[in-house]
Amino acid sequence: MRRTTTRAFAVATASLTLLACSVTTAAIAASDPLSQPDGTSAYEPAMLDAMRRDLGMERERAVDRLQFQADAAETQTALAKQLGAEFGGAWVDPAADVLYVAVTDAAGAAAAKSAGATPVTVSRALDTLEAYVGRLDAHLADVAAVPSWYADVPTNSVVVNVAQGGLGKAKQAVRAAGVPADAVTFTVSKEKPTTLIDVVGGNAYSIGTSRCSVGFSATGGFVTAGHCGRVGSTTSSPSGQFTVSSFPGNDYAYVRVNSGNTLIGAVNNYAGGRVSVAGSTAVGVGASVCRSGSTTGWHCGSVTALNSSVTYSQGTVSGLIRTNVCAEPGDSGGSLIAGSQAQGLTSGGSGNCSSGGTTYFQPVNEALSAAGVSLILGGGTTPPPTGTCTGFANNYTGSLSSGATAVVPNGSYYTVSRSGTVRGCLDGPSGTDFDLHLQKWSGSAWATVAQGITSSPDESVSYSGTSGYYRFVVQAYSGSGSYAVGVTLP
Repeated sequence: MRRTTTRAFAVATASLTLLACSVTTAAIAASDPLSQPDGTSAYEPAMLDAMRRDLGMERERAVDRLQFQADAAETQTALAKQLGAEFGGAWVDPAADVLYVAVTDAAGAAAAKSAGATPVTVSRALDTLEAYVGRLDAHLADVAAVPSWYADVPTNSVVVNVAQGGLGKAKQAVRAAGVPADAVTFTVSKEKPTTLIDVVGGNAYSIGTSRCSVGFSATGGFVTAGHCGRVGSTTSSPSGQFTVSSFPGNDYAYVRVNSGNTLIGAVNNYAGGRVSVAGSTAVGVGASVCRSGSTTGWHCGSVTALNSSVTYSQGTVSGLIRTNVCAEPGDSGGSLIAGSQAQGLTSGGSGNCSSGGTTYFQPVNEALSAAGVSLILGGGTTPPPTGTCTGFANNYTGSLSSGATAVVPNGSYYTVSRSGTVRGCLDGPSGTDFDLHLQKWSGSAWATVAQGITSSPDESVSYSGTSGYYRFVVQAYSGSGSYAVGVTLP
């Protein structure tokens, strides 16, 4: 059943959530749609909302601030190149929207003023300050009483933060580094920095100079591939240690992470969202599955066999899930998931994500059992659909809460250079009512030229039009969850 149009889609007032997708779009120019009064989609609504929450800025003021900062960044970059060794750095006054540029001579001051910046004459160039920081890196790294140090452009000095009682050792280290005393400002600090990492399936972690991917967060750490590290090997980002590892024969491992890392029951979908993990019920041959890894991101395919054995150069591994999902080096250990159910850990295979290939996965339940741990559950959004929008030239995924909207592509638009048919497909989450609107820029506003607004979660749009600017808007009319969009242009 098609709803009546009394519930019209409000172009100018809708809250637009941006998608992090890969697509080539038009460059933003002064006369294009994103520069117009209703074009605040040039900035993420979530960012503008956060600026209102944290900085007390209303949306219009936040947009002005962001535009000023973008202009200031261009100016300071140009001045840094122009002034060279006379450039002392730059900073902005967040209250007055003034760009200050530090310079070491009168010629630099004149150049900064000519560029619209406010010059400040200083005694040290930025290159000098950064050289001092480089010297201190070698002398302060092992001083426990010094949590941080940095080049502070507004004061034209190097600031060294020191814990209570550590000033003497800090000054000794500065002298040993050969940094002039008058170039250093010491401040008493209560900083105790630690790395704060969300442990999410598919994200990268390092083992020395090697890189693998997190499989799934589990009690106290995460499961991953055994060939990524032996028992006792340490990891970084997140920091931890392999306490269980089996390879060959099997290909699983468990890494216990250090405090300060947050375990998340979700998988990175590499489209700006996370897929929630609800369990680990194994699926059968033919089932649709998706893989997440730090080299190639999110890719989907099907299970082609179970209990498969494969021989690598290091030996044979048995009991694996065989799939036609692609993967590449660095994806090892990453997540295989079916809907919201964890399936396996990326082991190895052949091919790549350009030509396709075969990839094998270590079943996750065996890894969990061997480590004596359980999955961390429920830390993401509803899994993105894997169904109806196939065969389109451009594809996107995202997630919306009820009543919210998102603009495809990337909160931006397409430039269509010839007449023809614009086609769009929306695959929404089951049990919801998601709509799809196709809009064309009229020269002063976005106008809806075609739409799918049935009570179904899935919609399709086809429009025969002329050249111009086009965009799609996904609307969660009722219900929440993840969606997929397919787009083909003339």
